[in-house]
Amino acid sequence: MIKTIIVDDEPLAIEILESFVSRIPQLHLAAKCENAFEAMEFLKENEVDLMLLDIQMPQLNGVEFLKSLRNPPLTIFTTAYPNFAIDGFELDAVDYLLKPVSMDRFMKAINKVEDRLDLRKTHGDEVEETEDYFFVKADKKLVKINYDEIVYIEGLKDYVMIKQENSRVITLQTMKSLEERLDDFNFKRIHRSFIVNLDKITAIDGNTVEVIEKGQVKQLPIGKNYRDELLEMINEKKL
Repeated sequence: MIKTIIVDDEPLAIEILESFVSRIPQLHLAAKCENAFEAMEFLKENEVDLMLLDIQMPQLNGVEFLKSLRNPPLTIFTTAYPNFAIDGFELDAVDYLLKPVSMDRFMKAINKVEDRLDLRKTHGDEVEETEDYFFVKADKKLVKINYDEIVYIEGLKDYVMIKQENSRVITLQTMKSLEERLDDFNFKRIHRSFIVNLDKITAIDGNTVEVIEKGQVKQLPIGKNYRDELLEMINEKKL
């Protein structure tokens, strides 16, 4: 059974989706939530396979809510607004359904969910971790970022700059969201404004980390709140 929750502030939309879920034997409706905060509390206490998530909701919209989740369930966006499609793709949503949703279109989305779950069963939860790239939205397009090409990431107020070996990308993101995305890879937060690729560090000099940027030494500050943990990691590899 695919444990499913509906998150939508429109009673009619909830009723329609509940009807669709009831007609598919492999789906089990675990909860109906009228806003993101209800869903957040439910997810803290329950394991969920699939979330049917509206985007336009009061206080916290669906995109912001999904970004806030560290280990989100598979998600299908349901919305009346097509302009959020890129956000859905960026967040790796399984599908993006425009209201009013038809049963036929809903079934196609559920088929995609089953494919994802089958892939997890076959290869385990490490499937996603073996991917070597992700996408961010920049300059009104989706830009591919290869993990091994990132040198460091710098926070710029509401934006971040992803510095790669031969280019840079500036995108509307939080440092926290990128830190969580990179948590399973070889990256480390060294300052409130900097995340560094540990493979790109060439030296540590006092309270700075040295990397190579365009053939030149670039020094990145080590924040006092991050220093001990970084040095502990370095000491584990020191001869």
